[in-house]
Amino acid sequence: MTEKIRLAVVICSTRPGRHGGTIAKWAFEHASAHPAFTPELVDLATFNLPLLDEPHHPRLANYTKDHTKAWSAKVAATEAFVWVTPEYDFAMPATLLNALQFLSQEWKHKACAFVSYGGISGGTRGVQMSKQVVTSLGMMPIPEAVAQPFFTSHIKDGVFAPADTQDKAAVTMLDALATWSKALAPLRA
Repeated sequence: MTEKIRLAVVICSTRPGRHGGTIAKWAFEHASAHPAFTPELVDLATFNLPLLDEPHHPRLANYTKDHTKAWSAKVAATEAFVWVTPEYDFAMPATLLNALQFLSQEWKHKACAFVSYGGISGGTRGVQMSKQVVTSLGMMPIPEAVAQPFFTSHIKDGVFAPADTQDKAAVTMLDALATWSKALAPLRA
């Protein structure tokens, strides 16, 4: 039996009243059902990362703050990521950019995918911006994704229940994420 890929399904919004956790729970359930992954639901809000407060450049991994050390340990122990992210003002949320820029080496040679949500664009403009950043950190953002426009119309009684097409897109995305993560494993070794 092949060892399962350690996957983090990350809630990227930290705003009060956010819906990211509801959508991330849906993504986590899909990841839990996928045979390639051992998923974990990770909430950026629990790390309480301030705006880049480390005195040293992240490439040195000379962290002085407990929140950075905890974030570094979580990312280092993870092999692949699903970023569950809204789009704010045609862009990625500042919390995601901040979390990415807190670290450097921990991201190398890891695949990532996006479950985005928003208005008419379903968060895709923010994802395009995010892909530039994760690529510069040495990650592989896969093309397969889930984008949910007008997401609030798919939340009923606190549960995200999108159309069947989104469930199919999630399976396709996770299949591709597993393929890329396995392909990158020798580089992470």
